[in-house]
Amino acid sequence: MTTTAIINLDLPGPVISRHVYGHFAEHLGRCIYGGFWVGENADVPHVRGIRLDVVEALRALRIPNLRWPGGCFGDTYHWRDGVGPRDQRPRIVNSHWGDVVEDNAFGTHEFLDLCELLGADPYVSGNVGSGSVQEMSEWVEYLTRGDDSPMAALRRAHGRDEPWRVPFWGIGNETWGCGGNMRAEQYASLARHYSTFVRDQGDNRVYRIAVGPSDEQYDWTETMMRSFDDLAADPAAPADPFQALSLHYYTMTGSWSDKGEATRFTEDEWYVALSRASRMEEFLTRHSTVMDRYDPHRKVGLVVDEWGTWWNVEPGTNPGFLYQQNTLRDALVASTHLDAFHRHADRVVMANIAQTVNVLQAMLLTDPDSGALVLTPTYHVFEMNAGHHDAASLDVALRDVPTTEADGRTLPLVSVTASTRDDGALVSLSNLDASEPREVVLDLRGRTATPVGARVLTASALQSHNTPDDPSAVAPAPFDGVREHPRGLLVQLPPHSYVTAELRLS
Repeated sequence: MTTTAIINLDLPGPVISRHVYGHFAEHLGRCIYGGFWVGENADVPHVRGIRLDVVEALRALRIPNLRWPGGCFGDTYHWRDGVGPRDQRPRIVNSHWGDVVEDNAFGTHEFLDLCELLGADPYVSGNVGSGSVQEMSEWVEYLTRGDDSPMAALRRAHGRDEPWRVPFWGIGNETWGCGGNMRAEQYASLARHYSTFVRDQGDNRVYRIAVGPSDEQYDWTETMMRSFDDLAADPAAPADPFQALSLHYYTMTGSWSDKGEATRFTEDEWYVALSRASRMEEFLTRHSTVMDRYDPHRKVGLVVDEWGTWWNVEPGTNPGFLYQQNTLRDALVASTHLDAFHRHADRVVMANIAQTVNVLQAMLLTDPDSGALVLTPTYHVFEMNAGHHDAASLDVALRDVPTTEADGRTLPLVSVTASTRDDGALVSLSNLDASEPREVVLDLRGRTATPVGARVLTASALQSHNTPDDPSAVAPAPFDGVREHPRGLLVQLPPHSYVTAELRLS
């Protein structure tokens, strides 16, 4: 069966925000300590204690934003513990993740320093679960106010004269769970309350993100949307007092008690994982439908600020540190999600994969013994897709898509999305078939397109992954499987592969 992808190159749609390629760094396991932060006395090359090769690798991705300090950790975090001289900061217990004690060496100034090194926008997750309105309001003032206010003066006393630009602010995290076990009506009122005091300071404009649903909690979305005043009354009026809802969803092949193995899985489990990853399309569609009832002008954004695979931890590692390997399967889970974000660019304004270093579906793994840095297969999908950042989405109509049955669902085995900018276009294609190659005809209409380069990400085995001893087991390679076709281009996708093709338009 040959799949046809009809792409109208002259009909650009909603812009794919670069922020859907965002990342998440929680005080969890070795994400911060041993990942980003090595300290100023470390032997590994660093900049003011921040690991240099990690920064360089993420800059190569053009990382647009970074969410911090949590996650569940964020709703036990009190920002004043992490400012001022490091040797005077109090020690705290990370009760959520490993029940370990940390010394707050990495706090507000270190995070904002990291964001400046990365060229990334900060996304701060504020503490609603155990904090206060005043605490959150003062943190915003500390970060973003430029005059001689009390919090600005405190920031200067800690060594930072100019305020930072902090565009994104989370009003709590998972308040339906670890962030407070709240009912939707209770949190909806708190979100309005807290958001009112997360104020714009000077020329810093804050985009406030309230806690939205997990998975299929459509009733939570309904309650949050009812908490707004009439969003349909004035199309020009912004959403107030918050501007977006979050959505969380994790992919696993088992249950929360036994999530499945990262590298030791069968072909059936390959398909189960990809079938469950494909549910993101369903969640985006159905939550957007609920939001559309109250917000027909789509003023309220959807921020998928936790997503990715969650497997059982690697044998011999701390179960509270959530360290897992990352295979070709994880890469195609990522491409499946990113395609869904592209298709919903009119509502999905940001997303954050969990997490950036050494935790869950990480971009990077740092080896604690050798000190080596490993780029994961998921990293390569993000790098291959960088051309979609802030490009206009193109509608892709698929015909004759092969499918399989997995986990009680019909799983399409081919996915295609595309975007355009100026006189170029980028087409991304996923073949989820574990064993068979697939042909896709790109039926290109409206403009003349010439292929200028293509790359493929695949490997000999579904379970292939990168290690310090074999860092390129799964890595992009030039791809010669794109050739001219009477209707445009023919792409011959290898089994279990991800391909990106660049086009020049005229």
